[in-house]
Amino acid sequence: MAGTDLAAAPPRTTPGSARTPAARRRLERGALYLVLTVIAVVMIVPFVWMILTSLKTPQDLAATPPSFLPAQWAWGNYAEALAAAPFLTYARNSLIIAVSHTAINLVVASMAGYALARLRFRGSELVFIGFVAALMIPTYTKIIPEFLIVRFMPLFGGNDILGQGGTGWLDTWWALIVPGAVTPFAVFLFRQFYLDLPVELEEAARLDGVSELGIWARIMTPLVKPAFITVALLTFESSWNNFLWPLLVTRTDSMRVIQVGLSVFRTENDTQWAFLMAGTTLATVPMVVLFLLGQKYFVRGFANAGIK
Repeated sequence: MAGTDLAAAPPRTTPGSARTPAARRRLERGALYLVLTVIAVVMIVPFVWMILTSLKTPQDLAATPPSFLPAQWAWGNYAEALAAAPFLTYARNSLIIAVSHTAINLVVASMAGYALARLRFRGSELVFIGFVAALMIPTYTKIIPEFLIVRFMPLFGGNDILGQGGTGWLDTWWALIVPGAVTPFAVFLFRQFYLDLPVELEEAARLDGVSELGIWARIMTPLVKPAFITVALLTFESSWNNFLWPLLVTRTDSMRVIQVGLSVFRTENDTQWAFLMAGTTLATVPMVVLFLLGQKYFVRGFANAGIK
């Protein structure tokens, strides 16, 4: 009997061992937060350094070793930077281009993504493979072909029917807006989202006599809001920060963008770091605000992009 009671008795547990799994989870969570905090600090430090540099005097910038905080806060650097070039014109041009690219990309890419996801037509898989292949093409390998197309565009800028004799689209809104208005990544992202929607929705809509355009606009599109926010943020950011293409296709200040305008603070012999950082800070603010407003949908869009 005594042996039986000993065998049936449950194993002894101490209060410390009972809390071991919870303590382990707390330890793992604490380690995760520590790693994320370190990464966040590493990411934030360059932005803090940029802002502090924009507020330094020439004496602070020339100090050795360099100081982290300015000895004298030069708030006037921002006004002087804005007065050095027509930055309001540059900012207006960047805003027009970014908004145009975003609107065109949202409409055209969402329609293409819907067609590839929900419509069955001959060659749809080949078309989708073509979009995926386009994602693998480096951006800078397309610069020269795109420039030649813009330069020799027929019947524009004094060109004849063969694209000769003039400047084509150079230094015009056409060159700044049309190339790159629709991106393969946006089409791919929209397709992934539209694939996840239940087929019963479109079948019920077709039975009710809704057109295919109506199904896309009124039934399916309202359900993929994270995809729209993600594509809008990425497109606006890419257009706002674009430097090389506007530099190649524009010649006058009236068509320059803000990223190209910042180059006025860099010369062959000197760089006006305080003014350059002040202009860069002002150019960064719109993107920070947009990301803070749409970060929830932005993260959700990337999390769901490759599910199906």
